[in-house]
Amino acid sequence: MQALAQFGSIIIQLSTQIGGTAMLLAQIFRRLAPPRFDGAEFRKCLFTMGYKSLSIMIATAFVVGVILVIQSFVFVERYGMRSQLGWGAGFVIIRELGPVLLALMFSGRVGAFTAAELGTMTVTEQVDGLRCLAIDPISYLVVPRFVAMIISLTSLTLIGNTVALFSASIMGDLMLEVDHHTFWSSLFSMLTPADFMLSVTKSALFGGIIAVNSCFFGLSTTGGAPGVGVSVNKTVVFSAIAVFVVDFYSTFVLG
Repeated sequence: MQALAQFGSIIIQLSTQIGGTAMLLAQIFRRLAPPRFDGAEFRKCLFTMGYKSLSIMIATAFVVGVILVIQSFVFVERYGMRSQLGWGAGFVIIRELGPVLLALMFSGRVGAFTAAELGTMTVTEQVDGLRCLAIDPISYLVVPRFVAMIISLTSLTLIGNTVALFSASIMGDLMLEVDHHTFWSSLFSMLTPADFMLSVTKSALFGGIIAVNSCFFGLSTTGGAPGVGVSVNKTVVFSAIAVFVVDFYSTFVLG
């Protein structure tokens, strides 16, 4: 009976969180048609979430390209697929590895920060203060972060994919003696615009997921400072799970 009670408690909590995020997403969309949000807050979020995340994203993408070629070394050598290295690296980086890994990094940096920021504002009653001043917290706090995260992650993924491909090309030349012309020729001859559009679509979806989760858990924070830590933890965990689930279905449907 105790196990059944625990299982029921988990189901109730999960249903509450899914329903809460769905309701928050509906409120966001309602304020986006037509757009009603604070422009100054949106520009600040773009700078904080996009520009300030650029260095760590580039570093992550560079390492992804290097590791991918290192892991491919054995197979390329064994089956003599040197001429297809560019296509293989581009296919994996653009369609899967780049969007997913950068989204997880983005969630750990931006999503956790957003949950902590909104959670602190909630437990210190700053959000209630906005309502007392007749300022809609969704329009002022949530919508700018939602739009900024989608734009930032999509842009960072495009930049990260480019960096990862360049690092893969450099490492392929050093380790496998695959010249840059062969690498890029196989890349552009085999990949299609649909592959690049899939990467952009995934990044936009991941950005929206991270934004909704971080804002929901931040605004639903209770219990003072310990509650902020719980909200940050939930944001990172649920965002990672949602990213993998959406990645699977988007690849299955769009790929």
